[in-house]
Amino acid sequence: MEEKNQINIEIKPEIAGGKYSNLAIISHSHSEFVLDFAGMFPGQNKPEVVSRVIMSPEHAKRLLAALNDNIRKYESQFGTIELPGQGNTYNMVNQNGTKS
Repeated sequence: MEEKNQINIEIKPEIAGGKYSNLAIISHSHSEFVLDFAGMFPGQNKPEVVSRVIMSPEHAKRLLAALNDNIRKYESQFGTIELPGQGNTYNMVNQNGTKS
């Protein structure tokens, strides 16, 4: 049986509570991806960015693979996540970039 590498991380109390986001804005250049997480709420004129994450293209692709894996696991346990107004047209993207 193959052992997975384990990483011990430390999370500071002020970070552990997290930030709520219902909007993500993603942009990129040749060398990095920028993910801005924001909250859009009734009565607000514009969304407020609560966190920005900058990562390399390779790490962005690893994040995509990890999200795909976790969404598959979630849906196998709790059922399909429906996207309002889109039906169930969302396609997972494989690590090689093809849709499944």
